[in-house]
Amino acid sequence: MKQLTKYTFTASLIIALVACGNNDSLSKKKATLDKLKKEQVAITEKIKTLETEIAHLDTSFKKDDIAKLIGVMSVSTQDFTHYLDLQGHIDADNISYISPRLGPGQVKALYVKKGDYVKKGQLLLKLDDAIIKQQVNAAKQSLETIKTQLTYAKDIYNRQNNLWKQGIGTEVQLISARTNVETLEKQLATAEENIKVIQEQVNATYVYSDVDGIADEVNIRVGETFSGVTATGPQIKIVNTGSLKVVTDIPENYAAKVVVGSKVIVSLPDINKTYNSTISIAGKTINPNNRSFTAEAKLPYDGIIRPNQNAQVRIEDYAVKNAVTIPVNTIQTDEKGKFVYVAIQQNGKLTVHKKQIVIGELYNNVIEIKSGLEVGEQLITEGFQNCYEGQLVKISN
Repeated sequence: MKQLTKYTFTASLIIALVACGNNDSLSKKKATLDKLKKEQVAITEKIKTLETEIAHLDTSFKKDDIAKLIGVMSVSTQDFTHYLDLQGHIDADNISYISPRLGPGQVKALYVKKGDYVKKGQLLLKLDDAIIKQQVNAAKQSLETIKTQLTYAKDIYNRQNNLWKQGIGTEVQLISARTNVETLEKQLATAEENIKVIQEQVNATYVYSDVDGIADEVNIRVGETFSGVTATGPQIKIVNTGSLKVVTDIPENYAAKVVVGSKVIVSLPDINKTYNSTISIAGKTINPNNRSFTAEAKLPYDGIIRPNQNAQVRIEDYAVKNAVTIPVNTIQTDEKGKFVYVAIQQNGKLTVHKKQIVIGELYNNVIEIKSGLEVGEQLITEGFQNCYEGQLVKISN
């Protein structure tokens, strides 16, 4: 009866597939195949039920005479961790785009080339200062003239003041002499400040690095105008690789799970390196274009790491100590939900027992079992596909 039913079903399956015809759409064929698979499961369950019922009614029906070979594993506990697998890239905390402090200028000397290591305060280039130096010279000459005039005005004032004390001269003459001195003193102060401003302009023609790092880009030559940034990008970029981080975009549905302090495993496949870190920054806004937020994790210094390298980022978003876990491929589904088969000793025989389970998180083909399985039970991991309740089985060596 069992063999006849199987052959009948197989023939029906072949006829149904042929009847679909080559002209049917792929979606219709998939729908038909899915329907037939469901029918196959239902028929198989009916066969198992009938065999069990017949075995109880007819002692000559020996469906359990031949034990089915299976493979088993003992259910145990282990620490289970679920990770969020994402792609990221390496970035530097300190990237400096060098620019002139007081506006563009023509490069007269260049002291750095791409790839050089530079220190904070190191001279990178010198801009043209010819016109500014002329202004300095003119300002200094004007200053000396004012000093001379001031000296003369003070002498006149002292003379006038002595005469006034002797009762000679008028008060107007004294006031005029004093006013002339005060005016020249103000002019002298203004001229001195003007020289400081011009001297600062001279100093600004010397362009220094404001960070330690590597000259990642040097897109400027002697004779060209240095403005800092052009339409093609920065002219000089200094990257400090001593403080690096990995940056990745997190889907917004993980906003409650990925927070500052979340554990991170960063893998750089190109250099075969792996680093452990934690989330140091978790963005507070969602990017409307890709519905994600940005997260960062700092990395230790390693001279082999470079900014913009691709990184594989695994963020821990769920962890359980001593969780019951099993291979996900051992789980099956029926109308009641998820179930597995276990092998139990019953009346001196090893038989199959069906157990309904409640599942948890899944990671790397290992799934957490919330309830339904006990530690020490023998989970059937091989040959479970066609098992049924009460079937006689034997563990393969």
